[in-house]
Parts: sequence; C-alpha cells; structure tokens
Amino acid sequence: MATPARYSSPPGRVPSIGLADVARSSDIALANRLADAAGAAIRPLFRSNWTHEAKADASPVTEADRAAEAAMRRLLDAEAPRDGIIGEEYGAERPDAARQWVLDPIDGTVSFMAGRPIFGTLIALLQDGWPVLGIIDQPIAGERWVGAVGQPTLFNGEPARARSCRTLGDAVLATTGPQYFDDHDAEHFMALAAKTAHKRMVFGGDCYNYGLLASGHIDLVVEAGLKLHDFAALAPIVEGAGGTMCDWNGDPLSAESAGYVIALGDPARLEDVIEGLACHH
Repeated sequence: MATPARYSSPPGRVPSIGLADVARSSDIALANRLADAAGAAIRPLFRSNWTHEAKADASPVTEADRAAEAAMRRLLDAEAPRDGIIGEEYGAERPDAARQWVLDPIDGTVSFMAGRPIFGTLIALLQDGWPVLGIIDQPIAGERWVGAVGQPTLFNGEPARARSCRTLGDAVLATTGPQYFDDHDAEHFMALAAKTAHKRMVFGGDCYNYGLLASGHIDLVVEAGLKLHDFAALAPIVEGAGGTMCDWNGDPLSAESAGYVIALGDPARLEDVIEGLACHH
C-alpha cells in the first residue's frame, strides 16, 4: 500500500543524469580536499574547550561546526567560484548555479559535544538538484566513504559493499533517535521496526550509520525530518555500494525531497520496507 503524499518527492521527477553530469575526477579530488580542510578544523576542538549555542530550531551549533564550514567555503570560493554552495551554518551562495556543493560540517553535533566519534562531515555535489557525489568523513577515526554516480563507493580507498539481506526479519535497522520522529511518523517507524530484527536495532549514529550500511555492517536506516544537507551526500555512497536510497514512497532523493529517507543495503527488500512503513494506511 502506498505511503502518504507527505513522504514523497515531487511527482514526475525522475533523475536524468548524463555522462556530462557525472562527477569528474577533479570534483572528487576537490571533495576530498574539502573533507581534509574540515577535519583539520574539527580535530583540535574534539573533547576540548569550545563554545556553543542553540540555533532557532533549538539544535546546537559549536565553533567547530562553523570553523569547519568556513574552511570548506574558503576552498570552494578559491577553486570553484562559479558553483553554488548550500551550507548548514552559513546558508546559500549562488543558488541559481546548476552545480551546488552541499555542506554539513558536523552531522551529529550532539555526538561531537558528548565526545563520541560517530559524527561526520558531509559533502555533496548536486547537478541540477540531483546528488552525483558524496563524502562521509569521520575525522577522528580517520574513516572516509566516497561515492560518485557510476563508480563504486570507496572506504579509505578500498571498495565498500553493502550486504545482502534474506528477509526483512533479518534486517538490522538503525536511526538517529526516536526523538526525531513526530508521533505520526513514529507510529510508522515502529510498525516497520517490529518486522525487522528489532532487538538488534541501533539508535544514534547520524550519518555514520549510512557509512556502516555501505560497508555491510547494518541493513537499513530510516529517518524523517532530514534537511538537504543531512541526506544529499549519502545517496551516491549507499548506491555505489550496491544499496538504494529513496523517500518513504520509494521515489529517488533530490533537492526537492521532503526529508523522509530510506537507506537499504539490499534493494530486494525495498518493497517490504515500504509496505512496513505504510501498514497503518
């Protein structure tokens, strides 16, 4: 049964990515330098003294978030001055550009503040609103996933591969936390969770969960309420590892998606996951 329209990407949008739109090797090299620059700003502040404040939505932001994004923006202004930038902390520049770099300097700021090295820097390149390149970088552990359309995902330079999952009942499900679902979405999530290996369900992890999925350690991540900077980098990584990413209705993710996200290591289970989420409708 189909999920409600609130979970869907805009109708009639199907990715049409030609060879000219696939991330170039120079783009991948630049994305890696962006991750290096962000990590250099973050590492000295991890488990150290830093300032923080609450943003308008009550989520925290630290000086490490801002320093890391500022470092990446300086590099983009120098090396890709015609490309647009969408950053979590400093907003959008050149929003009409066909190519947009999407930056989340610390995805998992709460984990960073708690001294838990399961946060990550997210870097994406969008072409006409569609993700073609993504990086998850964990700068403390020195772990980096790089995905680009048409290429295998790499984890620290070696191919990463999601694992197969025989049935939904075997699937290890992860999500950042129950507090990020409203009551309605939580009902759908828990209905799905009951059909998985729920006693092994993982809470916490933010973007790190998607890297673990791409490397074959967990099977399924389901989230709601994400923003573009939270998910844009993840789709090329998961898909380049043999998995799939979509919204709760099965539609591909783009800049216009509503923030309801499924990441699945074994695409053969997608129909089961969507049915599980929709079971109350």
